[in-house]
Amino acid sequence: MNTFVLKLIAQRIALGLLLLLAVSVLIFVGTQLLPGDVAQSILGQSATPEAVANLRRELGLDQPAWLRYFDWLGGILQGDLGTALSNRQDIGSSLWGRVGNTLFLAFWTAIVAVPLAILLGLVAVRYQNRWPDRAISGTTLTAISLPEFFIGYLLIYLFAVKFNWFPSVSTVHSGMSLGERLHAIALPAATLTLVILAHMLRMTRAAILNVMQSPYIETAELKGLGTFRIIARHAFPNAIAPVVNVVMLNLAFLIVGVVVVEVIFVYPGMGQYLIDHVSKRDVPVVQAVGLIFAAVYIGLNMLADIIAIVTNPRLRHPK
Repeated sequence: MNTFVLKLIAQRIALGLLLLLAVSVLIFVGTQLLPGDVAQSILGQSATPEAVANLRRELGLDQPAWLRYFDWLGGILQGDLGTALSNRQDIGSSLWGRVGNTLFLAFWTAIVAVPLAILLGLVAVRYQNRWPDRAISGTTLTAISLPEFFIGYLLIYLFAVKFNWFPSVSTVHSGMSLGERLHAIALPAATLTLVILAHMLRMTRAAILNVMQSPYIETAELKGLGTFRIIARHAFPNAIAPVVNVVMLNLAFLIVGVVVVEVIFVYPGMGQYLIDHVSKRDVPVVQAVGLIFAAVYIGLNMLADIIAIVTNPRLRHPK
């Protein structure tokens, strides 16, 4: 790996960290601009002004906003996500298991969705403008048009209510075996797969079709190579950079955009935890979960940029 490539990678990492810092400021400022008073929400409307003032002092809400931001950021850098206002529990301890649950759901969804999207994309290119391509494109276009809550409730009706194959509430806990956990997350994983499959498939198809116009593809055709072999062995490897970008974006969505699906299936992940505490106006929890979501999204996009740099032959082998 040459010095120029290493410099580009270092720039991407520095830009990602700077962006994450900017997002942390936006998250903190956004939560401070929310209407209402946290102390008043905790104590209720019948609380006396003295009690509200004492609680504000206890929570540090009487300090300037900039000082509270640096205290919060300093704690984050030391691994301290803060304390929930609603139940006085450590946020990091409460989130640990839920982060694992969200990552478990995202992992098994990706295991199914990514290879399936790439395979269907290759098939669509192989049979371009023929009935397999039209069937795949039409089905995926329909899936893109449907919101995830509609797909989720439709799957619940069909496979939980109608056929009773899977549970409508995806409850998981540490005592369950892998098979039991996979059975429990079948419907939310299927919902997320249908949501992200269409986007990845269509982008894979578009990227490979763009490469298929290259002169070396015509050379491979003149050599008598089979169409599918040309697509899989010659076109797809050279279309890997845009495909990786769209895969990483959808993997980020699996973790960041999973909130709606977790609420529908009452899945004990970060999204459900966030919604539960938003209703209680628990600002430290909202800040912590928001920053984790931002870090995952920025990190995966940064990883996609780095992979695109490393796999670019013009950068790896400069003239």
